[in-house]
Amino acid sequence: MTMRTPLKEVRGLGSAKEGSDHFWMQRVTGAANLVLAIFAIGLAVHLAGADHTTVARTLARPLVAVPLILFLVSAAIHMRIGMQVIIEDYVHGEATKIVLLMLNTFFTIAVAAAGTFSILKLSFGG
Repeated sequence: MTMRTPLKEVRGLGSAKEGSDHFWMQRVTGAANLVLAIFAIGLAVHLAGADHTTVARTLARPLVAVPLILFLVSAAIHMRIGMQVIIEDYVHGEATKIVLLMLNTFFTIAVAAAGTFSILKLSFGG
């Protein structure tokens, strides 16, 4: 004997099987951000007040540019997942929710792409 109602089957609103993926991705990106943010903050402190040439020369090193890009991408993914949870929890209109989720994804991609482009442009001396 089951305690479930047949309403779930009629509506087709069963488990989306994505909750644990979001949970783990949020934790993994959070842990990566912790380590990479320490690097990024240390780099920002080191380069504070430096001229453009010094910053470009520093970012030209792969051991500096790659972790900085990884931080940017990881932070963007973390931001997107966090905002997605907020939108799903607090926006109740379906059409509005879908539009906001799409805008959230587009904004995250734009931020990550612009930041990555900027780092690469400085790295390659553009």
